[in-house]
Amino acid sequence: MKKLILVIAIALCNTFLLAQGTALPLGNEAYPILERLSIISGLPSTFHPSLRYFQRGAVTRYALQLDTAATLKLSAQDRRDLAYIFDDNNEWLGAPTFATRLGSRKELSGDLTQIEASMADSHYVLSRRPLLKYFYRTPANLIEVNDKHFHFRLNPMIHFFAAGAQADSQLVFTNLRGLEARGGIDDRIYFYVNIVETQSRFPNYVNERITRDRAVPGAGYFKDYKSEIFNISNGYDYLNAQGYIGFNMTRHVGAQFGYGRHFIGNGYRSLLLSDFANNYLYLKINWQVWKIHYQNIFAELAVQSDRLTPEGQVIPKKYMAAHHFSIDLWRNFNVGLFEAVIFNRNNGFELNYLNPVILYRTAEQGLNSPDNVLIGFDAHWDLFRKLRLYGQFMLDEFVFKELFIERRGWWANKFGIQAGLQYVNALGIDHLDVRAELNFVRPYTYTYRDSSASYTHYQQALAHPLGANFSEWLFAVRYQPLPRLLLEARFINAISGEDANGSNWGGNLLLPHTQRERDYGNEVGQGVRANIMIIGIDVSYQLAHNLFAEFQFFRRRLNSDDPARDLLTQYVGGGLRMNVGKPRLDF
Repeated sequence: MKKLILVIAIALCNTFLLAQGTALPLGNEAYPILERLSIISGLPSTFHPSLRYFQRGAVTRYALQLDTAATLKLSAQDRRDLAYIFDDNNEWLGAPTFATRLGSRKELSGDLTQIEASMADSHYVLSRRPLLKYFYRTPANLIEVNDKHFHFRLNPMIHFFAAGAQADSQLVFTNLRGLEARGGIDDRIYFYVNIVETQSRFPNYVNERITRDRAVPGAGYFKDYKSEIFNISNGYDYLNAQGYIGFNMTRHVGAQFGYGRHFIGNGYRSLLLSDFANNYLYLKINWQVWKIHYQNIFAELAVQSDRLTPEGQVIPKKYMAAHHFSIDLWRNFNVGLFEAVIFNRNNGFELNYLNPVILYRTAEQGLNSPDNVLIGFDAHWDLFRKLRLYGQFMLDEFVFKELFIERRGWWANKFGIQAGLQYVNALGIDHLDVRAELNFVRPYTYTYRDSSASYTHYQQALAHPLGANFSEWLFAVRYQPLPRLLLEARFINAISGEDANGSNWGGNLLLPHTQRERDYGNEVGQGVRANIMIIGIDVSYQLAHNLFAEFQFFRRRLNSDDPARDLLTQYVGGGLRMNVGKPRLDF
């Protein structure tokens, strides 16, 4: 698989000249900024709001359009948000001017290269007091190199967090250190890499999930961790990395080969593809022309975690081919179609699925294969420059008669629904943004006859962290009363059906659906019914660019039909975070 993808990537690189830029890491502060600005401005975005990562070049072009739009009234805080984007992506400030010359393949001798045009732009800011003259010469980058045909940025990644938990003598604790680097060569080839070392002690409900799944959410290989300094006896130590190389096939088609993860959707959650699981090897192709955006992802996944693999053996592999087609039916209304197939082949990737335009259900039937195909739809609609309505529908399997006529709760009517609303500048208050969202997934959705084709990777869900057999309401508020101060709150209420005594009621994606409890009468919350209520409050203050001092209050209560499973989690803590997105363990 790795050799095959590498050959394809090299072939694409050699065939075409132009290059797409690096992407904003998931969790970057620009994502909520861009969401709200695209809603209130009504300007068509140069990036697809449902497909994350966003490309830095597209983000900067959009920010420059907003900054110069004569008819758009932005607040002082909106202007500061744009300045944050310009500082964070300063290698792309010259991209709009440079892009106008990309229609031909002539040499640009005598013209400014992209990085030269960026440095000449009025939005390119130098630090008033660089550190030791060589570090942080610009606000966002520890080390920045700008050559006519090469640019490079290097930054530290730090997250230190400690909290005292109720009825727990040990700390909830995170100690993450790492480096990230990005750059470009000849305005054609781009790269990104990060590597982080983390020691963590999780709250009790996360430890229960790790024990059940034998995997740390969002991580790969891990080992036990103890610390006398921090009084931790049951923590975890794990190393993780992401990296990719990107290039364009034409001005409108780009490819990326790397190791990481993705998120598809406009919601707090995604029922199509989320970033909850560990990183994976992938080849991604983006096609963007006219009102159409089309994305392919070909990925190599792990059937299980290292904890379930005998020492000295390679973790068994499975594969995913996915594509997402979307079109802007109107300026403010977008609809998309998603399709994914999960499969296992002893001799490697199924070449039929490399066809970037065919429907995978057609290919699967042509192969007479046992593969797992999922189909999804998503849409978002911006209204009145205040609201965004969005939603998703994931269809795993169904029979029309059972679903719409007899309605007997047949086990294989497997689907999920999401409906959400974003309200920006709520009640006329600048930078008060509100989100309400519903997620509903039927029992046994995403599961398969065995783990070689379930919608999982490294024992972790590829969509919603609760897996299946749940319904969830969430309400989130984000408010920025001062330029550097951010207040966030979220309330989540979920009903989930859990298993007991070796049963399988359809919530755990790691269990085969062939071991289901019954064929009919299946409904959400079946099994050991549990009510999960989460309240989270986050306060952060930006000390410097991408450096945040944070305070957090978190409370999770699980009330189960089985009183022995009742669990209360509550902690208060704080820390520092630099060039790292906020971890989200809200399940």
